[in-house]
Amino acid sequence: MVFYSHLQSNLKLYFFVPLIITVVLGASKSSLAQGQDIQDEMDEWVNDTMCTLDDRSVKLGQAPSFTFTQSDGNNSRHLGAAQAGLSTADLSDLELAWAVAFPETSGLRAAPVIIGSTIFYSATDSGRVFALDINSGCAKWVYEAESRLRSSLAYSKIDDLGILVFSDARGMVHAIDARTGLPIWVASGQASNNQGMLTGTPVIHEDKVIVPVSGSGVITGGNPNYECCENHGAVTALDVHSGEKVWEYHTMPAAEYTGQVSPTGVKQRGPSGAPIWTTPTIDIKRGQIYVTTGENTSHPTTNTSDAIIALDIETGKANWVFQALENDIWNFGCSVGGPNCIILDDTNSVDFDFGGPAILVETDAGELLIAGQKSGDLWALDPETGALVWNQRVGEGTELGGNHWGIAADSERAFMTINDPGRGNGNSRPGIYSYFVSTGEPSWFYEVQPKCNEQRSERIRRCESLHGFSATPLSVDGAVITGGRDGRLFIFNSDSGELIFEYDTVKDYETVNGVEGYGGSIDSHSIAAGSGMVFVGSGYGQFRQVPGNVLLAFKPRE
Repeated sequence: MVFYSHLQSNLKLYFFVPLIITVVLGASKSSLAQGQDIQDEMDEWVNDTMCTLDDRSVKLGQAPSFTFTQSDGNNSRHLGAAQAGLSTADLSDLELAWAVAFPETSGLRAAPVIIGSTIFYSATDSGRVFALDINSGCAKWVYEAESRLRSSLAYSKIDDLGILVFSDARGMVHAIDARTGLPIWVASGQASNNQGMLTGTPVIHEDKVIVPVSGSGVITGGNPNYECCENHGAVTALDVHSGEKVWEYHTMPAAEYTGQVSPTGVKQRGPSGAPIWTTPTIDIKRGQIYVTTGENTSHPTTNTSDAIIALDIETGKANWVFQALENDIWNFGCSVGGPNCIILDDTNSVDFDFGGPAILVETDAGELLIAGQKSGDLWALDPETGALVWNQRVGEGTELGGNHWGIAADSERAFMTINDPGRGNGNSRPGIYSYFVSTGEPSWFYEVQPKCNEQRSERIRRCESLHGFSATPLSVDGAVITGGRDGRLFIFNSDSGELIFEYDTVKDYETVNGVEGYGGSIDSHSIAAGSGMVFVGSGYGQFRQVPGNVLLAFKPRE
């Protein structure tokens, strides 16, 4: 493995705990001492999280009980009862088994991998991946990267070696040994001459790691002095054995100066945007990869923004493009009336990204490709051609959704969560909505209402408006699990829409590792289930939501 020997010299082991250490040459003795004190504090809470020495083995003999992307590359977010180890009846009566807290953390966003008695969990703010014991919450090993992490985890067995793959905020992709937590390789996931965050989960398919790149300029576009905008979405394919790049796809050509000038005299560049901050979907039968994209961030617009795109697995070339909304240009300047938000007569400045992956669903009439959009639209396409089969819309859609982070689907229904923070026009419809996948006809829905007693109002700022469903839902057996930005966990019967379980996670917790724990908003990809348990990351401090730092483990009540 190419990078293994190089990284060995940079590792500190806590009994199988890799820690990458950066040493600044020329630092003063006092700063080094201060740094050592900080390191000792970090070491203390990590050590307090560790299992006893005789309880740190990781066994990978069983098939994964949960991965964000299924072994066939699909992103259905559905688990059968046997795979999850949970029935619908189990999910109606859960109790908290344990809680683990992570210091200096305001949010938990990533989906884990669950195999047997181990849950592999990325505490993204801390820059660490933990192999936690399912039954107790203690850590069997801990891997620490050099920077904050962003993506969920992917898993596969390659040459009989169990590999976990994930990305960090620097644009690097990490491959580590799932049994020991030791690094195999670390390589850049960036595309050539283009910079972007790696937010979506990398997907392992045979000998490749497919990496989505979220380049756009959407944040820097809020700077009135920035020549907006430069970067764009991309996909790279890395060799799973070495991390070497195999191919790359760009959603558009490199940006150039367009001749436009902002109202403050700053030159403009384009095209830019169409970021891919979602997880790719693999279609083995058709040899395709499906990616979903966000808005353009500057002129000229492209046909790849707010789109679903099919790529050839072997070459990365586009087979077809379905654009849901044309001419959507948005950057942070648009939220504050900044000069880089240049709106032309044909421009929609609404930020209606696809925030979640597309899902392949088998119906009586054949397969459909289904995806939710921040506009509140649910789209069903023919995966062969990208042609529209059916479309539904609910609510009004906003920069935070509409459907923010994706949908779930079983063999009969698609489940679309709606956030809709509201623009004050009366069209907001936060909740969860289900549709029959074969026809697109509505099934049932649950329109969520605020729950704001005195105690909750003290802990949840803007409680009356912070109740939409933004997190990606999860379908398990005959139930669907979702969570609110106000920290409530909900479980519904998939067929009837009956609410069968509700739990308020916004509270203080006594944690198994002794770190002060507190719950907050449930968002992003923080809901998982497997090996007979349900796991929820409670806390999401972005977008004026409620910070929290706990991973909660629920089990059926005995």
